[in-house]
Amino acid sequence: MRVITGSARGRRLETLEGEDVRPTTDRIKEAIFSIIQFQTEGRSFLDLFAGSGQMGIEALSRGAKNACFVDSAKKSIEVVKRNLKTTKLEQNAKVFQADYKSFLSMNSQLFDIAFLDPPYGTGTLQEALPLVAKAMNDTGVIIAENPLNEEILPQYGDFVLDRQYRYGKIKVSTFRHKDFAQ
Repeated sequence: MRVITGSARGRRLETLEGEDVRPTTDRIKEAIFSIIQFQTEGRSFLDLFAGSGQMGIEALSRGAKNACFVDSAKKSIEVVKRNLKTTKLEQNAKVFQADYKSFLSMNSQLFDIAFLDPPYGTGTLQEALPLVAKAMNDTGVIIAENPLNEEILPQYGDFVLDRQYRYGKIKVSTFRHKDFAQ
C-alpha cells in the first residue's frame, strides 16, 4: 500500500495484518480521490475508522489543511502514527484512540470531508452517518464505503445521498448537504 500522489507520493504505508483488517484497495482509493480531487486542498479531513490511516494520509499528501484519524483499536492508532511519521505529515494530523460515538460527541471541529469505512455488516455505518452529518460544514462531503448488500438511507441529517459508485462487491456513496447536492 502506497501514497498515490502529492507530497508523500510513492511512500509505502504499513498496514495491520489479520482477518478483521480490510484496507481500502488502491483502485477504490484512487477513485475516491478522483471524485473529490478539487475539494481536498486546504480542507479538513476526517478519517473515521482509520485503520492504517491511508485515506487521511492521502488527503494530507494532496494538500488537505489537516486530518483527524480516529480508531478504537490501539494497534491501528500505533500504525497510523508510524505512517504519519514515515510520510512526514504528522504536523497537520490529530490522532484519537476512541470509538466513533465518543469522538463525535466530544468533537467540536467541523470537517469538509469525512471518510467512513467501518466493519461491514455491523450496522455501525448506519449509526455513524447521522452523527458525522452533524460534524460537517454545509459545503462538505461524506464518503461511505460499504458492501453492495448493505443498505444505507438516502438521507442522514441534512446530508442527502448524492452519488453511488460500484467497484466489484463494494459501493462508495457520497453525501452532500441538501442545499448543495446535485
